[in-house]
Amino acid sequence: MATLLLKKSYRHKDLKEIKFNDLWNSYGVFTTMRIIGKPAKILFFKSHINNLFKSLKIYKINKMNIRKNILKLIKMNINKKRKYDHLLRVASNNKMISISLRKKLKPKLNFSLKLINYKRIDPEYKNLKYKKILFHLKKMDTTKFDIALYKNKTILETGTSNLLFCKKNKIYSPINNFYKGTTLRFFSNKLKKIKKKNIKIDSLHEYDEIIVIGSGKGVVSVKSIEKSHWKRKSLKNYRILSKIYSKAVTNCPRYNG
Repeated sequence: MATLLLKKSYRHKDLKEIKFNDLWNSYGVFTTMRIIGKPAKILFFKSHINNLFKSLKIYKINKMNIRKNILKLIKMNINKKRKYDHLLRVASNNKMISISLRKKLKPKLNFSLKLINYKRIDPEYKNLKYKKILFHLKKMDTTKFDIALYKNKTILETGTSNLLFCKKNKIYSPINNFYKGTTLRFFSNKLKKIKKKNIKIDSLHEYDEIIVIGSGKGVVSVKSIEKSHWKRKSLKNYRILSKIYSKAVTNCPRYNG
């Protein structure tokens, strides 16, 4: 698992710092944001925060001043002297808010997926029920591998990110039973041509490219899928998406708290 460079937990009622708890597998939600540069920029910050508070409301974690307090804690834990290329995670349950920071790792060009027959609990939300996913990820070099979750022979998402499937100049995303992440929403608005489709395991051979997108991974081209005959046939759409993503990183506004 990743080494945490910062790890702090705070009690809801008075924001007193308490013993750190990453909150994995508790009843609550989280978001992971890419933080870049000096002074710091947080990519798609407003979208991440709005999604987080929407999920907190749905999970009925309605603590007094929770939005104000989370924003305060984020600002408090950003070091103005540090040059960032890191992942900032904010998690909350009914007892506490936890903030952690880890270095963003760069995925390798020979990136592969391993198929796992599993659908996340409440997959439409970024909840903390990640026990089975973490079990698999902790055994992997996550610069080279991720797990691809599927149910009823339909591929849903990876353990950490969203998936796009490309063939004949068209880009497809799964229909449901997965979390539509901030990076996926960004590309959906930018491209206006991502089509919804159930992606069956036995239809993978039809696709020229499979692309992983997310806050932690950025944009990654998949070279192969373990225990499958699928191999990458092109990098065309990966290059297009990478250029769009890189521009978003460059144009990301400075974080002002």
